[in-house]
Amino acid sequence: MTLYYTLVFLLLVTEMALFMLLIMPLPFAMRRKVFTFISENPIVAKVQYWLKITFVFILILFIDSVNRVYRVQVELAAATENTGTSAPAIMGHERLEVQARKFYSQRNMYLCGFTLFLSLILNRTYIMILEVLRLEEKLKQYEGTDKNTKQAEKLAVAGDPGEVARLKREVELRDQDIATLKKQAAGLHKEYDALAEKYGRTQEDGTLSKKDK
Repeated sequence: MTLYYTLVFLLLVTEMALFMLLIMPLPFAMRRKVFTFISENPIVAKVQYWLKITFVFILILFIDSVNRVYRVQVELAAATENTGTSAPAIMGHERLEVQARKFYSQRNMYLCGFTLFLSLILNRTYIMILEVLRLEEKLKQYEGTDKNTKQAEKLAVAGDPGEVARLKREVELRDQDIATLKKQAAGLHKEYDALAEKYGRTQEDGTLSKKDK
């Protein structure tokens, strides 16, 4: 097995281990901490970015292995048709070589295919577990059994890459601050108008009093 197919196999084993960790029955609090850690950690975000690039190369390897399997099948079928019933005696070592190439091509095709397929399953399983955790979080908040609002806020942005989630949260906090400042400014403006109107009435009353005198 070549180096890149060895790396694909190691990635497949890693995906299997991650899938087992995802479906492992853990308490709600621990599972929530794990998913918020995955969402906020910048190292995990970088790993996810490089994995996406790696899966593109694995897809190329998969297409190449499918092409090799097809070519070996065509070569084997053509050789069998040309030799007829005496194929085993005439081909000999060449036939064994073609069979070996067919086996290795099929192995590489299955290896890359299962790696890509399991990556899709992992992504979908991760999203489904996130949705379940958010629903459980909302249910606990409605029931009043969960007071950990910080963890709930972190869970709400989980699933995004760590740096993106952090920046999104900062933007939301700044938007909230801007909205608060706008409300304060509107309140001050109303108070200023009320004081100005009151002052104007006072001046008018004073002017009228002077005229009466």
